[in-house]
Amino acid sequence: MIWILPAAVGALLLLVRRAPRAVALTTAAATLALAVWAAFARPAVRFPFVFTSGFAVDGLSAVMAVTVAAVTLAVLVFAAGELREARFYGLMLVFAGAMLATVTATELTMLLMGWEVMGAMSYALIGYWWRDDDRVTSAGVAFLTTRAGDLGLYAAAGAALAAGGQGLWLDGLAGLAAPWRDLVAAGVVLAALGKSAQLPFSFWLSRAMAGPSPVSALLHSATMVAAGAYLLMRLQPLLAATGWAVPVAAWAGGLTALLLGAVAVAQRDLKQLLAASTCAQIGLMMMGSVAGGAAQLVAHAAVKSLLFLGAGAWLTALGTKDLAELGGAARRYPVVGVSFTVGALALAGVPPLSLWVTKDTVLASAAGPWLHAVGLAAGLLSAAYAGKALASVWRGDGLVGGRRALGARSSDAPSPGVPPSGALSPGVLSPAVPSSGALSSGAPSPGVPAASAWSLGSLPPLAVASAVLGVVGVPVAWAWWSALVGDPGAAGVSAGELVVSGGLAVGVLAAALVRPGLLVSGRPGRTGGWLGLEALARAVVWRPLMGCARALAWFDDRVVDGAVGAVPRVGMAAARAARMPFEAGLDGVVRAVAGAALRLGRLARRPQNGQVHTYFAQAAVSLIILALAIVLVR
Repeated sequence: MIWILPAAVGALLLLVRRAPRAVALTTAAATLALAVWAAFARPAVRFPFVFTSGFAVDGLSAVMAVTVAAVTLAVLVFAAGELREARFYGLMLVFAGAMLATVTATELTMLLMGWEVMGAMSYALIGYWWRDDDRVTSAGVAFLTTRAGDLGLYAAAGAALAAGGQGLWLDGLAGLAAPWRDLVAAGVVLAALGKSAQLPFSFWLSRAMAGPSPVSALLHSATMVAAGAYLLMRLQPLLAATGWAVPVAAWAGGLTALLLGAVAVAQRDLKQLLAASTCAQIGLMMMGSVAGGAAQLVAHAAVKSLLFLGAGAWLTALGTKDLAELGGAARRYPVVGVSFTVGALALAGVPPLSLWVTKDTVLASAAGPWLHAVGLAAGLLSAAYAGKALASVWRGDGLVGGRRALGARSSDAPSPGVPPSGALSPGVLSPAVPSSGALSSGAPSPGVPAASAWSLGSLPPLAVASAVLGVVGVPVAWAWWSALVGDPGAAGVSAGELVVSGGLAVGVLAAALVRPGLLVSGRPGRTGGWLGLEALARAVVWRPLMGCARALAWFDDRVVDGAVGAVPRVGMAAARAARMPFEAGLDGVVRAVAGAALRLGRLARRPQNGQVHTYFAQAAVSLIILALAIVLVR
């Protein structure tokens, strides 16, 4: 299947480490070609495993496979300008291969394997600069948080097995008997919320910003975070059969879209703003039909990969991701600036760009007016935080105090001796205006390396995709799209809804651009701190869990080990107690017998003097005694 190529080459790169960039780019291009072929050929394979397992490509998985492969190629092309380590490219290819395995699996065992490998690779990539303790800690927090949600998928597999089926085929889960069907659905929803950073798991995505920007671009757009939304789309029949799982997932997504949209507005860090916006946009995908969610997922993949790559380019060149210090960055580096602007306008829902349409296709199928209102409010927040980002990078004086500390080291920049976090050397970002001074974190320099120069070419295609992918949601293409992803008859969006939402988005965006200071607070506060979710998780889950672990360790050390140690002590005490009345007497008997034998031996030695006549005399005496004994006995 498609996933074998990137996973196998990635694993080989981790071992051989030869020509990593060329091998990785060639593999990514070949994977994209295979994904396009599979989208038309629709291959399927079955094989014996624990149960009969398999992989197949249908309409929904074809869309996902092409999206994953295309974004992976674009991100690796961008990363090839600076990152050279085989470890990076090997991990990225295995990461993409695991996502491809997840979206093409037709049986729960195979899906779970891809799901787990993807989580492991995310840990390695977020903590890529492993000499930095803070980054490793962030990777651990992200990994443990997603693992907590992943337990739901294990519970779902266990419930499906307990239901007595002969396999774990995804298309057969909806037919399980109650209550096993409900338990499977509950596990699936939990796993999806954890993987897609929905409430209450959202804070792990903030921690994921510790990785290189290309990692963020791939993780936030087409892999990992999108996996939860895909899982809910793939198992929509199961969720619908329960009667409760669909509204639970929809409301969880809606609340995440609204609250994390507010978190994005409050951010002063560009990558954190984009991370919170990912949570919000993924939440929108969970609110409506499969067709609407899939359209939103594909368009969002192009938009978010573009925005993260642009943020990474500026981070490399300017050494900062602080919105207050990015003033004029878009004018200074126009290729990145224009591409980033297209992505931000699409994120804002500005007509006629992609997310304007796809967002409304989701809202058109939202269940009930209250959920629709929540989604609409979340869409307006999208325009607000996108406008805040645009104002920051285009205005000449920044957002706060006119500071232009372009050489300041960012908290996201690696520590000394660690490779830079961006995917491009500063030289590729040819400034539009002369620099007023050298940048301490890499000043623009002449003589751009060839690899860096052409890697910037991945931004314009992503900008074009961000602009046009919404065409799948327009009424003339909607019937084809909904049939392709297996959701025929899904509600489409009307022209009136598009006009209203587009007009509101433009109005909010204009306000954010004209008065950006309204969106900036002196201190991030609870909203800027991701609603205190990580602190809450530590207080409610982590500390009690560690307390229980310490209590169990004490019980094991003191009680269990004490009981085990008491057994030999009691045995020795019993032995000592038994020794006094019994062993002493037995020892006396043994010593008496030994003493008697010793004395008899000494007596027996006396006649053994070596004189023959003495031996004859002894024999004669013995015979006389024997004769007397015979006579007496008779």
